[in-house]
Amino acid sequence: MAKAKVTKRPTRDEFELEELGNQLVEAKQEDSEIVLTVWGWEEQVRGQIVLMDSRTKLVHIQHQGELTKVPFLDIMKVDYPRD
Repeated sequence: MAKAKVTKRPTRDEFELEELGNQLVEAKQEDSEIVLTVWGWEEQVRGQIVLMDSRTKLVHIQHQGELTKVPFLDIMKVDYPRD
């Protein structure tokens, strides 16, 4: 039986990952609300960063009392809400 073809996460170089990390750190320090585009997730994640766990490499986002844990390497883009 053939294995289903799953698209691989796009690879990014160190510079792109460092830039992404800097954007997340800045958003956390300023308590900014952000919108994350996450690889493999249909919907974007919106909220404030409450924790960036270096051990598990998860970014904890809180929005309206709900906590979402996003793997750092799956974050494709950081935006700020326009509304």
